[in-house]
Order: sequence, then structure tokens, then C-alpha cells
Amino acid sequence: MTHQITVVGLGVGELEQLPYGIYKRLKETKQPIYLRTADHPVVSELMAEGMKFTSFDSVYEKHDQFEGVYREIVATLLEQAEKEPIIYAVPGHPLVAESTVQQLLAQTEHLDIIGGQSFLDPMFAAVGVDPIEGFQLLDATAFDIDEAQIRQHLLIGQVYDQLVAGDLKVMLMERYPDEHNVTLVTAAGTSRQHVTMVPLHELDHITTLSNLTTVYVPPVTDQTVLNRDFTTLKHIIARLRGEGGCPWDQEQTHESLKKHLIEESYELLEAIDLQDDNLMIEELGDVLLQVMLHAQIGLDEGYFDVRDVIGSVSDKMIRRHPHVFGDVEVDSAADVVNNWQEIKAQEKSDRTYLLDGVTKGAPALLRAEQIQKKVARVGFEWETVAGALDKVQEEIQELKEAPAEEQLGEFGDILFSLALVGKYMELSAEDALQQTNDKFIRRFTRMEQLADRPLTELSLTEQDALWNQSKQEEQS
Repeated sequence: MTHQITVVGLGVGELEQLPYGIYKRLKETKQPIYLRTADHPVVSELMAEGMKFTSFDSVYEKHDQFEGVYREIVATLLEQAEKEPIIYAVPGHPLVAESTVQQLLAQTEHLDIIGGQSFLDPMFAAVGVDPIEGFQLLDATAFDIDEAQIRQHLLIGQVYDQLVAGDLKVMLMERYPDEHNVTLVTAAGTSRQHVTMVPLHELDHITTLSNLTTVYVPPVTDQTVLNRDFTTLKHIIARLRGEGGCPWDQEQTHESLKKHLIEESYELLEAIDLQDDNLMIEELGDVLLQVMLHAQIGLDEGYFDVRDVIGSVSDKMIRRHPHVFGDVEVDSAADVVNNWQEIKAQEKSDRTYLLDGVTKGAPALLRAEQIQKKVARVGFEWETVAGALDKVQEEIQELKEAPAEEQLGEFGDILFSLALVGKYMELSAEDALQQTNDKFIRRFTRMEQLADRPLTELSLTEQDALWNQSKQEEQS
């Protein structure tokens, strides 16, 4: 049988700030009293009045991570509650930034919570902030910078020491300016309250940190910083498409934007080939702009918005990576691909035939590669590349012999067969032809530079000589 666990909040200040009801309960109880930590101003005063406690401070020394500490505390409390009713006293309010209480709530119904003042009220008073403006309360020991809302007031508790402060500083500097002022408040609401303001990059230089220290990070107001936030981009697109926005953006449809998405995608590919990071940033932004415009059009028409887009791809990535997010085991990248295809087939169960999913709008060479990969899965392929090479020769001969009206089809057969050769050799036909296009442009441009007069005035022999010179220069 589990007896009652009474959780008591000791507040944030000295004994005179402790509610009389809680003080009376602690003074008159015959039940064992357990403390998460004895490092609290109220505890020393209660001990001076003769009250006995059992502290869990020694548990902190046994574990490297706070998760282990909290698990052991909870397990001990539940074990003691099997024997008799107990009292568990925690700093502040039991339901504010108290992991052990949350774990107890999840594991037992025999819980009675008696509140004490949380550190939030004196904390807001110390930094002069009205919480109605919007704030977040986060734990430094489990901090994730992506969860921080930089437009809101941010309170980060559990900044125990310089090591925690250092890790916190590094993460905050990913999204906040180095000179952004932050405020450290220790023992908020007590006679020992200490307030220090420092630039963010000096956060871990403060030596007065303790388990009572909370960091306050004010909202970002610098527009150049806010422009890096996803919410800003969403608002910009909505304004461009909204009343008083841009006439061009307002006129766009999913259909009218198709060509722009293709253009931006190819410009990104060029930036990747150039290995130009700054250009990649710009071109990735242009591709993202197209995604955001399509999402805003979906919202304007009442069908979907960018959250649906993000949710769809997140669900898909989790679903198609059971070896990462589930309990499936894989031994190689090939296993990953096989799992991906099997899961994809289950998702696309409405497709009747193998080639139903081939993308119609893809460039022809990419589409050819997509077709060949799909049919290979059912064994429709030669055993070696030799068969594919023989097929190329066969198609070339057919082109030579074809009448004029059949030449386009025969020429297409050659290109399709060459793409198949690339599949066997693990070479992308699309990438190969793009590389050759670039090479030809370089060499032909060099020909023009080497020529002593316009190319139209040169004979084919002279042009060929310049081509060979251009080619030799590049190879050397």
C-alpha cells in the first residue's frame, strides 16, 4: 500500500516569507520530512528551531547527470511511502521548475501538493518585467536553443555553475548577438538577492553562480537578428501576399511559380558545383522563398499552410527512418534504401503499376534514370554493363538506318540507352552532360580569346586548331 506523499513548497525567501499554513504543517507534523536540498534559507532557520530533516544532497554527488539524481530521489520517496505517509519539501513552488514533482505526479496518485511562493514573482520584480508581455521558462541543464522564442522574455533556471553557464552561453550565441545584455539573478526575493548584468559573451565569467541563479535574456529588437528567425520570413511572405502588399506576389499561383522553382533549383545546383558557400546561402534562400510562396498561396486559398508542409516532411522522415526513430536494425546504407523503398511502397499503395510514380515534370535524363532504377528492382536489366553498351551500339545503328520521320525516336533510344550505361557505372547522365556542357563552354570561350579575328572569319581547320590549343591548355 502506498501512503500519502505531501509535497510542500518552501518558497524562495527566508522564514518570515513562508506562509503560516506551511510553517504550521512542518512544525506540527509527526511524519518524516525529506528535502530535495538543504541549501535553502528557510531550512537553516527551521533547523535552528529544532526540526529534523533528511536531505537528498548526497544523491547529487553520486550522479553525473541531473536525470539520475531525480530518478533516485523519486524512487526513494516512493519506497518510503510504502511504509508510511511522508512530507517532501522543495524550494519555491512544487509545480514550478521541479522535475521530481512532475515524476511523482506521473507515478503515483497519492500526492498532495501545498504551494509556496515560486521564484517567478521576485524574479520578474528583479528584472522589471511584466510577464503579460510573454515569457518562457526553460531549464539550463536541458536547454535547446531551437526552443527559445527570441521575441519573448526568456528565464533560464538551474544555472548552477560556470560549466553550465558556459554551455548555455555558446548555445544562446547561436541566435543572440554577442553583446546582447543578460541579467543573472541569484536568490531572487531573499535578503541575499544579487543582480548582475553582463554582455552575453561574458555570461560564464561570473563567479557567484549557484543553484539559486536564474538568467534573464531580454527579447531581441535588432531587426537584422530577427531577420534570421523563421517567423520573420513567414510574416514577410504573408505581407507581400496580403492587402497593401506587392502586386506581383499577389498575382502568383502555384502554376505561375513552377518555372521560377525550376530556375532557382538550377541556380542552386550551379552554386553547389562552384562550392561557393555564400552563393549557396543565397540560392537556398531563393528555393525556400518558392516553398514559402506556395505555402502562403495554400493558406490564402484555405487548403494548407507551411505548418502542414513541415508536418508532412517530419512525419515522413520519422516514418521512413525506423532504424533511427524506431527499433529496426540495419547493417548498411543498402539496408536503409531497401527499408525506404518498402515503406514508400506501403504509403503509395494506390499505385497500380511499377512506373506510376515516375515524375512527369522531371528533366528527360533524370526521368530516364528514375525509370531504369525502378524496373531494375524487379530484375528487368542486364547482368553487366556489357549488355547496356551493346544496346547503345544497336540503337546507333538503328538511327543510321531510320527514315527521317523515325529519327527523333531512334535518337531518344540512344540517349535512354546511354543513361542506362550510366546506371551500371554509377554515373549520373544528367551530371555527366552538365559537366560536358560546362567544359565545352570553357573551351569555346578560350577559343574566342585565342583567335586574332572573329571566329566567323576562320576556316574550320583554323577553328579546330584553336580548339585543340584550348583543350591542351586546360589539360595541362
